[in-house]
Amino acid sequence: MKKILVIEDNGEVRENLEEILELSGYEVITAEDGKEGVEKALSNPPDLILCDVMMPHLDGFGVLNILSKKSNTANIPFIFLTAKAEKSDFRRGMNLGADDYITKPFYKDELLDVIDTRLRKSEQLRKQFDRTEMGLTAFINKARGYEELRKLSDERKTKAYKRRELIFEEGDYPRYLYFVKEGQVKVFKTNEEGKEYIINICKPGDFFGYIDLIKDSKYTESAAAMEDTEVSLIPKEDFSKLMNANRDVSSQMIKMLADNVTEKEEQLLNLAYNSVRRRVADAILLLSEKQEDGSISILRDDLARIVGTAKESVIRMLTEFKEDGYIEIKDGAIFILDRDRLENMHA
Repeated sequence: MKKILVIEDNGEVRENLEEILELSGYEVITAEDGKEGVEKALSNPPDLILCDVMMPHLDGFGVLNILSKKSNTANIPFIFLTAKAEKSDFRRGMNLGADDYITKPFYKDELLDVIDTRLRKSEQLRKQFDRTEMGLTAFINKARGYEELRKLSDERKTKAYKRRELIFEEGDYPRYLYFVKEGQVKVFKTNEEGKEYIINICKPGDFFGYIDLIKDSKYTESAAAMEDTEVSLIPKEDFSKLMNANRDVSSQMIKMLADNVTEKEEQLLNLAYNSVRRRVADAILLLSEKQEDGSISILRDDLARIVGTAKESVIRMLTEFKEDGYIEIKDGAIFILDRDRLENMHA
């Protein structure tokens, strides 16, 4: 049973809404003003919020502004109830992220239709999309169902890169969000001596280049293909709409990016606190997860850049791992023989 929070200071209207919604099969929570509404939404998040605009203590705009900044309520469909129909109120509400408006007095069927539509759209976008080109296309097609996102580009460019070819370089200005369709991409930084450090390796289904795109600043890192690679390019304007035009869409977009952020944070923590031996083991385990056949084909220079140490140190560790029976090396490719011992290595 879907749960709806009704925030309305007029007792008669509030009771009428509660009766209509309960008879229609919804669980209803009510609040008499904006302050109480915020408290109830945060303590017991509903599936949808109906909120009056003009209320004492805290008006509807204030309620939406507060809840949209809280992680557990930011993605809840929010519908304004108002007796005012001026364009300025509509614009202000939509700019804050409201999903819809219902003007009082309203018809029962109109109210229920709007609620049903918003709940269905929210549920569709919260589904996990496959991290594939088809999944990305399905997500964008779903997003186009929202009025404010209908003008997303009908076609995304796809570009092929040869091994070692630069995709973008530190200091360039971002124009796209990148999505790996095939192949692998390394994201790296170069220090003053020209030495590279690989920050991340992106496999099919991964996004990259989005941090500086969000910040609207020049790239602070570079990206290059590690093998023949195909990448989908989402224009900057489309990415901005996906992140800002609708809360349900932006929530799903953030979830799709979150895996990359978590992995990057973990890699940096490992670099800071673990021994070289532990870091080489972690790098091998990470790279094996990015390969369907489990083999790890990577230049020793690139592996050293991931680990953050000298190439000679990496080669020495690989030799030790091979002698200990943790890995096997054939024609330069690394194969894991004992994953448990690599995962539980302490020194």
